[in-house]
Amino acid sequence: MTWRIRSGNPELTPSDRSLMVSVLEHFNGKRYELDAYVVMNDHVHVLCRPKEGFRLETILHSWKSFSSKRIGPGEGIRGGVWQDEYFDRIVRDEAEWVEKVQYISNNPRKRWPELQEYPWVSPVGS
Repeated sequence: MTWRIRSGNPELTPSDRSLMVSVLEHFNGKRYELDAYVVMNDHVHVLCRPKEGFRLETILHSWKSFSSKRIGPGEGIRGGVWQDEYFDRIVRDEAEWVEKVQYISNNPRKRWPELQEYPWVSPVGS
């Protein structure tokens, strides 16, 4: 799943990114299983598996809503932090799952090749 900040909003600060990681990890193991995520300066990628009785759309709404209430007011953002739309994809097999985990894990280095560490990614890319 991928979603972006709303056009015109400032980039996510390091503290915003840490907050978003906390939001993602909060119900991990209870409502969903997180396989990989990265919180970038302007978008988020998540690979997860909803648990029985929980819908992906509801999970995403809770992530975006909760984080917007914490990020938006402090940054002077009006109209929400995140764009309404998002992109999702069903992972069909293990090979595709591995590809998605690698893509997510390597996303920070792809954008910033000189980067040594990036604390807002799990699992950490090799």
